[in-house]
This record gives sequence, structure tokens and C-alpha cells, in this order.
Amino acid sequence: MYTLILIRSIDKQELEVTMTQSFEIAVFEGDGIGPEIMAPTIDILEKLAFASSDYRLSFVACAAGAAHYRKTGDSLPKASLDTAAKADAILLSAMGLPDVRYDDGTEISPQIDLRKAFNLFAGVRPVRARPGDHTPLKIPQGRIIDFVLIRESTEGLFHSQGVGEVTAHEARETLLITRDVSEKLFRFAFQLARERKDTGRGPGRVTCVDKANVFRAFAFFRSLFDAEAAKHPDLIADHAYVDATALWMVQKPWDFDVLVTENMFGDILSDLGAGLMGGLGLAPSADIGLEQAVFQPCHGSAPDIAGQGKANPIAMILSAAMMLEWLGLKHDVPAMIADGQHLRDAVDAILGDTSLLTPDLGGPNDTAGVGRAVLKVLTA
Repeated sequence: MYTLILIRSIDKQELEVTMTQSFEIAVFEGDGIGPEIMAPTIDILEKLAFASSDYRLSFVACAAGAAHYRKTGDSLPKASLDTAAKADAILLSAMGLPDVRYDDGTEISPQIDLRKAFNLFAGVRPVRARPGDHTPLKIPQGRIIDFVLIRESTEGLFHSQGVGEVTAHEARETLLITRDVSEKLFRFAFQLARERKDTGRGPGRVTCVDKANVFRAFAFFRSLFDAEAAKHPDLIADHAYVDATALWMVQKPWDFDVLVTENMFGDILSDLGAGLMGGLGLAPSADIGLEQAVFQPCHGSAPDIAGQGKANPIAMILSAAMMLEWLGLKHDVPAMIADGQHLRDAVDAILGDTSLLTPDLGGPNDTAGVGRAVLKVLTA
């Protein structure tokens, strides 16, 4: 959507016409600490958009989650799904509560339903850390950790979610790898590697993480990766088994650029990546398809600290930065790309001052206070 803005020039006494793009964001506040970390994030986004002459944001609340299921028996209402489908992007906070489950014993997970509904095949998990950050690793001087884990988000071992076979004597889940989704996933991975190379963020290397030495499904997965790699002779393509990757993520994470893997492997390795950064409170993510995308923190709803102001909103804020960049790239709005980077830089700035951080990072600040600290850097 475009909005006409008329600005009168005082010197020339002429009317200058500019076009401002408007974007609707579907907002899922989530469960537990979800609403607490969403509030400062929306506040920051509103102020960034208000200060820009190039874009506007509007936010539409969407009901979903475990608490909503407990009240209504519906974890993702059709109205919310329809709103999300029409929105330009989806901002989703932590979902689920341990004590609220479906009849089969699994947790409420509308985020997975959204991935499947909109074919959000690429789960993007950036991992960044520098010497002196909150990482538990000792990063050598001159090195930084800066890689992206891309997790296929609609198939793999999650394919049979809710329909696995269980009897009194055994249980079975089915892993699914398809050519259609894998080819889209690998095109996305190589495109991201090229973008990172062009901007000086990486060497242009894509690593396929699998278990092709044991499972035929992963041998198929690897063959599709190799076919896509052949189309990009200017980029580096290699392979790693998932167990070795877990080891190397601890021993030499600065060697990675773009990793691409199956759904379950990606689920596990993304939490390891969060640990490298200093915790789930610092880990943003996105689930991206050909048309739609969901942006959310990697962590859960932490009901044990809900309502206490202890929740760390940084992962949510960084997910919003990813959203701005994605929208800016998709719709050619450089100001949004720049604001996404400014927001990331502001978070980096406060991470160096423990007094501005929440208790999980050793600080005394509360959730709203972290948001104010980020805004202060942005407006300085």
C-alpha cells in the first residue's frame, strides 16, 4: 500500500510529493512472557516508522496460543489465520504452556501450524558473537562468530506431527524429504550466501548438514543440495554430518558461513547456536516462504517468570530487525533495511553494559527498561 505525503518546501514554496509505503503486521502476542517482550518491540517499531518518511507500519492483533486454547478449544482461530495470510509480515512472540496440551499429549504450537499453512520452508537462525560478548566460548582475538543456520521448517521429522503411530508396544514417526521443498530451501541458502559474500559478511560458503552415511532420505537430501551447488560455481559448497557439526559449532564456529539442514537437526542445532551467543534470550529467528514470513524469538514462553518483568526482550527485538530487513528487501525500501541494521547495532551497543540487561544476562534491568535502553541508543 502507498500513502501520499505532501511536504511544503519553505524556501521554494513548492509542493514536494513523496510516496510512503505502508505495511500491515499481524501480531501474535503469545503465552507466558510473550506479551511482555512484544510490548517494547512494538513500541520500538512504531517509533522507527514514525521517524521515517519512507514507510509506515500498522499492527493487527491475532488471537492464538495455549492460553487461547484453554479458553476456547482452538489454538489458531481461522480469523487469525486469515489476518496473517493478508498481512505483509507476521510478528510472533513465544507460544505454548507446558501444562496445556492437545489430547495426544503434544504441546500447543500455532507457530508450526503457521509454517505449514504458508509453506514457510526456510527457518533462518542467525548466530553472532564477538570476543567479550556473553558467549561461554573463548573467542580468539581477530575472530568473530557470524553464521546463519537455515532449518527446513515444514517437513523432516516434524512431518508427522500429531499423526505419528503409537501402539502399546511401539511408536513410529515418519521423516519426509521432498524434492520440491528441498530445491526451494537450497536456492534460498545459496542466495543468502551470495548476499553475505557481496556485503562482506561471509566467504560465500554453504554447508549441507545431514546424516547421509546412514539414512537414504539424507543421501537424497544431499544429492539435491549438490545439484543446486553446481549452479553456483562462484560459491563454496561442502557437507558435514550433523554430529560432527555439533562438535565443530563448539570448537570452531567462526569457520561457518551458511548451514542448511533438515527440520529436527535444525531445531537442535539452533539451540546450540543460541548457547554460543549466551542464551535463548539473544536468539532471533524467521520462518520464510516465497510470499510470507514469520519472525519470532527462538525461546519459549517461560511461564515461571511471566508477569515479573524479568523476561529478556532482545531476541524478540532482533527478530523485529530481521522483519524490517526482509520487508525492505522484498519491497525495495532501503530505509527499512537501514533501520533493521540500526536496530541490531543498538542492541549490540547495550549488550556491552550489564546494567542495562535483564537477570538472565547478569543485569538488574527489567523487560521494559531494556526496550527503553535500545530506544535511547536509536534516538541518540
